[in-house]
Amino acid sequence: MDTEVEAELEAELAGALRGEQPARNRAQPLPPEDRKAMIIDAVIPLLIEHGRGVTSRQIADAAGIAEGTIFRAFGDKETLIQAAVEKFLDPEPLREALRAIDPGLPLEHKLRAIVFLLRERFQSVMRIVTVVGHQRPPIPQERTELAEIIARILAPEADELNWPPDRVAHILRLISFSSAFPALNDGIEFSVDDLARIALVGVAGRPFAIYTPITPVTTAADAAEQGEPGCS
Repeated sequence: MDTEVEAELEAELAGALRGEQPARNRAQPLPPEDRKAMIIDAVIPLLIEHGRGVTSRQIADAAGIAEGTIFRAFGDKETLIQAAVEKFLDPEPLREALRAIDPGLPLEHKLRAIVFLLRERFQSVMRIVTVVGHQRPPIPQERTELAEIIARILAPEADELNWPPDRVAHILRLISFSSAFPALNDGIEFSVDDLARIALVGVAGRPFAIYTPITPVTTAADAAEQGEPGCS
């Protein structure tokens, strides 16, 4: 029998002698890597709720294992927490979800799906960073890969867009990121539909021209006085 399973059974027997009720959802024997993955999946929601103050007892209860199994699998609680944070911050699930968007869908549907996924990602990252502290910054290559995936999704409409698809990808990322934190917008929230519509038609439903003013614009009053002669 697996030594860890034996240890769990012994822990339950010892608990029974102390009058404790055995856990009803004790884990079945698993290969070591699968057991680690199961424990990590169980600890992520606890991290979001309790931060680094989560106890090994809470983790064991959530995973349906004995506390000793945690330490045999990871050595110490901090190593487990770090493994859980790294999995949570892994951008590959987001990339996979974006790749699953059908490029043949109507543009507005694709924009909505992209914005939804990006904003969910930013909100979830902020939730865990808030409670466990800042982790490694995104690698520039990761941002480039996301932009490339989004550009491929938008490629069928490339001739209809006001910017190249890869540029639009960064615009969608910017919109999604800023909307993920209502505090940055004085508490004003935007729905996914709002954001998709902003991306699709802007605020006036038509593109505006880029122009260079004759005299330097240094204040809002200057901009208002000069107007935007290149707009139509």
